[in-house]
Amino acid sequence: MSKTALLFAGQGAQKVGMGNDLAGQFPLAKALFEKANHALGYSLSGICFHGPDEELTKTENAQPGIYLVSWIAFQLLKSHLPDFTFEAAAGLSLGEFTALAAAGVMSFEDGLKTVRERGRFMQEACETTRGAMAAIIALDEAVTRGICQEAGVELANLNCPGQLVISGEAEKITKACELAREKGARKAMPVPVAGAYHSRLMASAQPKLRRALAGLTLLPPRVVVISNVTAAPHGSPAEIVEGLVEQVTSSVRWEESIRYLLARGFTRFIEFGPGTTLSGFLKRIDDTVVRLNVTDAASLESTVKAIAG
Repeated sequence: MSKTALLFAGQGAQKVGMGNDLAGQFPLAKALFEKANHALGYSLSGICFHGPDEELTKTENAQPGIYLVSWIAFQLLKSHLPDFTFEAAAGLSLGEFTALAAAGVMSFEDGLKTVRERGRFMQEACETTRGAMAAIIALDEAVTRGICQEAGVELANLNCPGQLVISGEAEKITKACELAREKGARKAMPVPVAGAYHSRLMASAQPKLRRALAGLTLLPPRVVVISNVTAAPHGSPAEIVEGLVEQVTSSVRWEESIRYLLARGFTRFIEFGPGTTLSGFLKRIDDTVVRLNVTDAASLESTVKAIAG
């Protein structure tokens, strides 16, 4: 019997039009979009469906938008397969909140409102710092860590073999990219984001997020949920809060998280949310496992068939 892990998309996966066909074809999806609009007090669905792009890419909209579309994709799969079960969940940065909601740690509404606030707190941190991020392609982790130390920046994402992301002050990121190219990186290119996520420049968001999380009712996870910070399972609700707060400034240890699951016999991974970025990372980590995704009506249909068959 194969063990199944769910993967939830992170910021950067947003795309104008996401979720539109799901809402058009499935009453459950339409109802969840309307529920989210009511909970937030504005039309998040309108921004997801119609943009404009500059509005959707604002951190305070992108984060709840991706969370919502990912959650809807998950709920639609469950509605098509009433006996569907899974044994673990993980999410990239923002996606960790969706994974925790899927594991019963927090309610859908609490997760939605919290990631909206998280996005706002991070946007405020971006506006008071001059940060940037860059992707480093085809360079060893040890070499990249040395570059980070020399340039005074931080390793933000360890996504998969050959793809790392660095974060820090904009002028230092420019220097780090130059060093990376000198040391043999195939590419060292800026990432189009508002600031230096997963670095110390986000520290001002942490106490605000802690206060927001303190107001929630959190339950122990019903299945294993992997922490971005430790690349190991989350523990008690109190430990989950600490992990989510620390995650704002810490490296996302995604490759290690996936390898943790692989080492424990997980052979089927289902990605939820806009795009298939996490499936791409998974292929680079281990191309032998089953990779499925639910991002729109067509992928929902094919994933339901694959599981049912």
